Amino acid sequence: MEMVEMETMRWLPLILSVLLVLFNLHGSFAAFSPADNYLIACGSPQNVSFQGRTFAPDSVQSSFVLKGQGNSVAATSSSSVPSPIYQSARIFASTASYKFKIQQEGRHWVRLYFYPLPDSGHNLASATITVITDDFVLLNNFSFESYNSSYLFKEYSINVTSDTLTLTFIPMNNSATFVNGIEVVSVPDVLIPDQALVLFPSSPFNGLSDLSLETVFRLNMGGPLLTPQNDTLGRIWENDMKYLHVNSSAVNVLVNPSTIRYTMSVTSEIAPNWVYATAESMGDPNVPNQNFNVTWVFPVDPNFMYFIRLHFCDIVSRTLYDLVFNAYINSDTAISSLDLSTLTGNLATPYYKDFISNSSIDSDTITVSVGPDTMADITGAILNGLEIMKISNDARSLDGLISVEGLLPKSSKNSKIGIIVGAALGTLATVGLIAFCYCCLIVHRSKTTHQGPSWLPLPLYGNSQTMTKVSTTSQKSGTGSCISLASSNLGRLFMFQEIMDATNRFDESLLLGVGGFGKVYKGTLEDGTEVAVKRGNPRSEQGLAEFRTEIEMLSKLRHRHLVSLIGYCDERSEMILVYEYMANGPLRSHLYGTELPSLSWKQRLEICIGAARGLHYLHTGSAQSIIHRDVKTTNILLDENFVAKVADFGLSKTGPALDQTHVSTAVKGSFGYLDPEYFRRQQLTEKSDVYSFGVVLMEVLCSRPALDPALPREQVNIAEWAMSQQKKGMLDHIIDPTLVGKVINAASLKKFGETAEKCLAEYGVDRPSMGDVLWNLEYALQLEETSLALTEPEDNSTNHIPGIPMTPLDPFDHSASMIDGVNAGTNDDPEDTATSAVFSQLVNPRGR
Repeated sequence: MEMVEMETMRWLPLILSVLLVLFNLHGSFAAFSPADNYLIACGSPQNVSFQGRTFAPDSVQSSFVLKGQGNSVAATSSSSVPSPIYQSARIFASTASYKFKIQQEGRHWVRLYFYPLPDSGHNLASATITVITDDFVLLNNFSFESYNSSYLFKEYSINVTSDTLTLTFIPMNNSATFVNGIEVVSVPDVLIPDQALVLFPSSPFNGLSDLSLETVFRLNMGGPLLTPQNDTLGRIWENDMKYLHVNSSAVNVLVNPSTIRYTMSVTSEIAPNWVYATAESMGDPNVPNQNFNVTWVFPVDPNFMYFIRLHFCDIVSRTLYDLVFNAYINSDTAISSLDLSTLTGNLATPYYKDFISNSSIDSDTITVSVGPDTMADITGAILNGLEIMKISNDARSLDGLISVEGLLPKSSKNSKIGIIVGAALGTLATVGLIAFCYCCLIVHRSKTTHQGPSWLPLPLYGNSQTMTKVSTTSQKSGTGSCISLASSNLGRLFMFQEIMDATNRFDESLLLGVGGFGKVYKGTLEDGTEVAVKRGNPRSEQGLAEFRTEIEMLSKLRHRHLVSLIGYCDERSEMILVYEYMANGPLRSHLYGTELPSLSWKQRLEICIGAARGLHYLHTGSAQSIIHRDVKTTNILLDENFVAKVADFGLSKTGPALDQTHVSTAVKGSFGYLDPEYFRRQQLTEKSDVYSFGVVLMEVLCSRPALDPALPREQVNIAEWAMSQQKKGMLDHIIDPTLVGKVINAASLKKFGETAEKCLAEYGVDRPSMGDVLWNLEYALQLEETSLALTEPEDNSTNHIPGIPMTPLDPFDHSASMIDGVNAGTNDDPEDTATSAVFSQLVNPRGR
């Protein structure tokens, strides 16, 4: 007996430890009991078990109603499906809806499952899917024909403010629609706050509870995939590895989940303990400067704002106050000098912070970074979890610009007509009175002496900076609508009505593209001149400063290979820029993503040469150089003759003075094109543009995006991937497939690859100048044209220059790279219009 007691005493501490772990696990995963918990297997004849939960058939209708069931069919599949929830579907030939009784108002998950059953008797792969709630558009005209996955899962967060919630499925384009599974589940009110911090301009955003959200990314940094079985709110957390910008920059950290210390303000409903028990920490990127950032890149729809939640938990420190770091979203500092010990008072204690942001500048990505706070002299940074959710737009939609009213069939709208007509009649007299008073005011003001409009700050954009006021007296032009600002040398000042007329009131059919600043429309002025009109978006990260920079930069620059600014408009708190119209649009559109014809190798060389000339002029054409800072294929535009012109100078900076080597500035630009040295050190030079141009060269060669997270890990970043192939001598293996089999001079391709490789050197000091890059590209074109001259002797086109001697030239002989037309005193590039005419300089070099 004494022996047994001794054994019991020896194992007692271990038993207590196990009980403590079990207690902690129970506390971490204490089941949240939702008041509403609808799990529906649509079209299924029986219950379906999926991810540890039971989904009931939609034919069993107790607390919800399926309207339109008579116009629907249930389908099941005997073939293999991605998951059990996709074994059946409810197919609708006409508009139908599920109406749920809501016991507790507040935030609810709405989760939808779609998989086009192959043996359903319908061609569901071509079916269009439109889903709306009472107030919001969730999906609009989705089809699997243009989708790169076999199934679709959508998760939304909707604040239900009545005792019912209706999900309506609308067939479009005379096709059927369908759904495989539905979840409508209550969530705690604390999960999504009403307020979050807008990053640019920094200000609180109120009213999130009136908006719907869609989950686009939810990541468990450094940890495994978590399913609803691991999460009290049934969420899915995926691993972050494929979104890392540089894989070697981060290392995984893992501790026992039972060690996580939740607080009253952060419970397991915010995130499960497995999220806080794993993290990505700073790794070894094999660079001398250890003050680098760990960065993740996410593709998003640039037309929406995003709710972003960062999860932190110090599981790497041995003692308190041993970790201080910064967090960034896009180019903005989200949290400066984050000291988790001070905020939580303990190690292994969760903390999170919410933000609202757009996509990154003129791009369709969001970037999240963590890095050391250099002021704290502590090297280290972590991130445990990340959530990115799309916010519904002004049309109360999460998919496009069409509202619920615009999608409902006419019969569904009739019941609302009486209310609308009554409200209209009730306000008609008031509107008439206001209109009458307004007209009187306009008549009165038109009789007063017109004063020149000053350049006012734009309060709509919340920017504290103000534009330089125009002090000159405005004079009416011959048209009576244009105000001359010749003395201010800022270009033509357009009235807002002129812009409205030119763009047919910003007709969406004239939309040319969408960037970080706003939308770009094609316009036609009164004299028939075609223009491109860029209208600032008040939600854009780019604001008044970029607006001013663009005008001031382009008003001083005139060059054949720079897009010309015609004028601007700042009336009615608008920020509008008017440029020359580039008929063939951005270079990217001719490389991938569209049905436009493929460019020949010679065309690609000439386009790269044109862009290089524009950048070379920026770097050398004035007393102080100009650094573009956002060189990429969407900012290289092509006119009707495929002449390349560099565009978008909103981020441009004046280069360093003669006694300086760099400009210290916050990192801005587009991920995938950013100079890694600039990104690490925040020191900008002309060589930063050279690096970005090197990425453009590889993009031109391979016809693929600079960043493509859908590709295998080693191929995501085109610069890294193409450089690895170039060093192996296998660059010809990754060129655009449309060029394979075409006659391309091998020496020309080799020279192009070598030039791109030099541009992409890790350190700026090892990169060539834009003048050297230009020379090398011209030499590559010379090699190509000489080859064409030998194979096509009867070609008499203007671009065909026979008889150029193939004398080996030093590619870095600066005497051979002197290009006419870069003096600051000239207004334009005096070179011949035929691109290849520059080779006269190679045959007989001369100084300027």
